[in-house]
Amino acid sequence: MGFFSKPDEAPHSTNTPLTKERIAAFLTSQEWFFSEDADGDLGGAWDDNVFYFFVMGKSDEVLQVRGRWKHTLPAERRAEVLLFADDFHRARLWPKAYTVDEDDQFAVYTEVSFDLEHGVADDQLGQFIASGLFTGLRFFEALAEHLGMEDAEGDAS
Repeated sequence: MGFFSKPDEAPHSTNTPLTKERIAAFLTSQEWFFSEDADGDLGGAWDDNVFYFFVMGKSDEVLQVRGRWKHTLPAERRAEVLLFADDFHRARLWPKAYTVDEDDQFAVYTEVSFDLEHGVADDQLGQFIASGLFTGLRFFEALAEHLGMEDAEGDAS
């Protein structure tokens, strides 16, 4: 075999395709309460914030962990929240944070997405789910603290 030759056999991968069932198995292994909604999406509440775990993409290869903060805010506070999110984003890789209009108020969301086109090992999947969940919770806690809200310290259970 030459210096740049490929081996005859590729190394065995322990990666398997992303599935909703694998996400559910991880959540169950952590003894975290979650349920499946009418659309078949998995979700639950952590510190009263709602998080969903989506399988997306053309080939169901993208894991997205999306959180919605437990509070809604009046429209006049949007600029303050967006400036805080900008500062937060400059200092951290994730989560992405954004606002969504809800009648005359707005909600705050976080998202972390992982492209798992080549599959994912169980321990990696668990790490991705936990990262999406706990970085979202950290953003919500930091936002509450920044806004001077009483529930700035949360419990991630």
